[in-house]
Amino acid sequence: MTASTVAGTFGALREQLTDAATAFAGSSDALGAILAGMVDDVDRALGEPLEIFPVCHHSPASALAMVRRLRAKQPRVIYLELCEDLQPLLGELRNCRLPVAVQAFASELSGFPADWGPLSVVAPITEASAEYQAIAYALETPGVELVLVDRSSDHVFQWSPRDQPTGASSANGPTATGAESGLHGDAVGVEIGDLRPRFAELEAYLLHHGKVRHWSEWWDQYVERPLADADHDTYRQVMVLIGSLFRRLRPADADRLDRDEDRERYMWTRMRQHLATSGVDPAHCLYVCGAFHAASRVEQFGLGSGADDFEITPRTDTRWRYGLIPSSHSAIEAQFGLASGSVSIAAATWAKEVRRHGLSPYQLGGQRTTAVRGRRGRVTTVPSPAGPVDDRLTGFLAAPPRPDGLDEAELRGWCVDIVRLARRNGYLASTADAIAVFETSVLLAGLRNRARPTPYDFADAAVTCIEKDVVPGRRDVRRLCEILLGGDRIGQVGYDALPPLARDVFDRLEPLGLALEKRTVQRALLDLNAEPALGRCSDLLWILRHLLPPAAVRPIMGERRLGQRSVQESWDLALGHHQRALIELGYDGVTVEQVLEQRLRRAVRGPDATAASALAAVEDAIRLLDSPRLFDELGARAVELLATARTVDDAPDVLRRIRRLLAHHRATAPTLPAWCQAFVTTGYAHYCTLLPTAITSDETNVRQVGAMLGFLFSMEGLALSLGCDRSQLELAVAQSHPTAPAKVALLWAGRHQLGLLSVADLRARCAELLANPLVVPAFPQYLAGFVHALEPVPGLAPFVVETISTAFARLPDPVLLPWLPTLITTLREQGPELVPLLIREAGRTFPEALPELDSWVPPWVAAPPVGRVDDQRAVAAPQRRVGVLLAAHPEVVDAISGLLGYDGGWPPADDAPAEQGAVAGLLARHPETVEAVAARVVRQA
Repeated sequence: MTASTVAGTFGALREQLTDAATAFAGSSDALGAILAGMVDDVDRALGEPLEIFPVCHHSPASALAMVRRLRAKQPRVIYLELCEDLQPLLGELRNCRLPVAVQAFASELSGFPADWGPLSVVAPITEASAEYQAIAYALETPGVELVLVDRSSDHVFQWSPRDQPTGASSANGPTATGAESGLHGDAVGVEIGDLRPRFAELEAYLLHHGKVRHWSEWWDQYVERPLADADHDTYRQVMVLIGSLFRRLRPADADRLDRDEDRERYMWTRMRQHLATSGVDPAHCLYVCGAFHAASRVEQFGLGSGADDFEITPRTDTRWRYGLIPSSHSAIEAQFGLASGSVSIAAATWAKEVRRHGLSPYQLGGQRTTAVRGRRGRVTTVPSPAGPVDDRLTGFLAAPPRPDGLDEAELRGWCVDIVRLARRNGYLASTADAIAVFETSVLLAGLRNRARPTPYDFADAAVTCIEKDVVPGRRDVRRLCEILLGGDRIGQVGYDALPPLARDVFDRLEPLGLALEKRTVQRALLDLNAEPALGRCSDLLWILRHLLPPAAVRPIMGERRLGQRSVQESWDLALGHHQRALIELGYDGVTVEQVLEQRLRRAVRGPDATAASALAAVEDAIRLLDSPRLFDELGARAVELLATARTVDDAPDVLRRIRRLLAHHRATAPTLPAWCQAFVTTGYAHYCTLLPTAITSDETNVRQVGAMLGFLFSMEGLALSLGCDRSQLELAVAQSHPTAPAKVALLWAGRHQLGLLSVADLRARCAELLANPLVVPAFPQYLAGFVHALEPVPGLAPFVVETISTAFARLPDPVLLPWLPTLITTLREQGPELVPLLIREAGRTFPEALPELDSWVPPWVAAPPVGRVDDQRAVAAPQRRVGVLLAAHPEVVDAISGLLGYDGGWPPADDAPAEQGAVAGLLARHPETVEAVAARVVRQA
């Protein structure tokens, strides 16, 4: 067939369209050029020696036409519009239940912006698609070669604009929602045959005049159903015409236009290269591509083009990993902006048309599928005769819609089933509703100029007649219609097609005796005392809990903390439901232990790593792995991060985690690891250096300053034993001059811990603040500081209870009442571990019974109660008698003084009473001295 022969085939149609444009627009310049150009595109595509087969993604009409053409032509080579680096995975489709998606994944990027990672490309495949029929035919027919000719996954991102973030493709219009719609994650979707108007006004015009709500419904009514019974030539001409229409009527998006044309140059270059090296006759080949690309006008189009081959840039050094992940109809709809339920309706239409036409679709051997076959004895197709192509396009466009009567049995079955399904889901539906749905479906089809109700008409009628104001359950009527018409079919990747890591996980969990490949939730009970062998399963489950989404592996009973393991555990396992996440783990390693080790190292080496995150990684490594070398490596990295930190934002987390780790190592090892010692000494010097600046900075809050002081005071003994100097802390406190009231209170607590302020001094300062009317409104902030001071100085708990009680007694209501909610929220959010300490101290301080409260006297009241003066005198009298006794027998005192190495004399008799009073007061204030002397005397005796 020659191009000139084909050019004359559509001459009459070209003249008709040009005349129509002139009559409609008054001139044939713009509109006539578009219409004539569409016919020229059809001419060009059909005149190509290499047969071009235009398709639309997930289209039953395209799949039916593909089956007919493959049966008739039996091509030896099939060129398929799909990323060329995905070809090795296609053979694994026989081990899967469709729909599944072929995936390319990269987490370590080279040549791409770092914020793009991880990169992911998916190509979903369903049974009701032309690409699956081509793949099955090529893989199951001996001597047939399948060649993927589209750009590689690496080039998908090479050609992406650098100023636009990558992510899941989206489109305007209703999309599927729900748990299964996210099976593809944020991957970039590639599809064969994207046929949708890229000009928003054109799509809106078609939807309005077609009396439909979304594009999927328009396509089903005006393209799918008319082409289901079309012959091969009619199908090709119509699809190329539609592709040319959408190609010419689109906005001037230079970037996307360039990418589309580069893809076409890429594919034609690959096909020409393959034909040159293989020597196969183009007449025995079939090029399967989207109808949009079939109407291409690039210079490399066609085997007879004299243009140079397109220069294909080399791939980057990004390491791509490949695999199969489960997909679903709703995930495909969400990925490509299709209407909810459209892919399920397409699958039901495919099954119906296969039975009606008696076709035998191609299927991969050994694959679990729901594909149906037509009845035997029917003619599948009539091969197209060789020779010039007839003009089928003119007759198709001019012919009226094919009369298609109402299939009452089918519609009646839908109505009865939807009512039954609605009643099961809580709707008060009855036989009257089934009749109403039937009549409304017919009415809607008539209003929309349809000969028979479509599934979309039926769904709208069911919503109108059955759904009321409130949805009684989780599913509304539209979702029930989707279930009735086929449901959201979810694919599964078979065991043999899984990566080694996923197979290793299933093998190691086999002792549990559960069917983990099922999508239902499996309950696993582990008695580790009765069956110690299940301990390995428990270790694996805790690692999977850390790596997989929370719902995939969920502990019901038992926990794994530092130094603690449960003897009984209960788990809810949904590995089959979260198969995609498990498969993507296999891209990073061979075992889950290797993946966990890599992720922990990556976490502490990342740009946003902090000392707190490094300590968290150490905890996870100790809990989940048995690798002391890894512990030391992560701990050493934590020391580096702490030494280089310039802020104290993570000080509370650092303090909490290092305390846990020190307690664990002290309980399990005779000495602390070297990195723990280095962390304590480095943290002591680091926080001493930052304390004067942090305590005055507005960017540092009270909790962070309290955590710094908590680290310094709680680690002080260990730090001093490791060689640190206490003068660092004293100088840091002396150089701190905060102005915020809460931080001032924290500094007072720190000075008290260092022995520079007594409790009496603190009490006096608080009394001075309460006595100053100008400071009283800010006193709650001082109280907040004292509350946070319990972290570094827990011994201040009695004083904090005293101060809060005094504030409640003396603060005016306009100041106290607004502050109470702030105190409660502060304790709940920033200091939940401080609340038990305050409650215990308050329980020891306040009376236990309410009647005792009236006679209760706070222990911190300085003035003695009325009526106790005699008791004080009774106590002072024995003290005076002791002084007189010692003065009468000085030899006892002299012996003790000699024992202590003190050679002192007795004062004159006139000064004895005064000296005795001073000595008595000194001994009363410091009783520990008397106790130490008594103990020394007892040992000498």
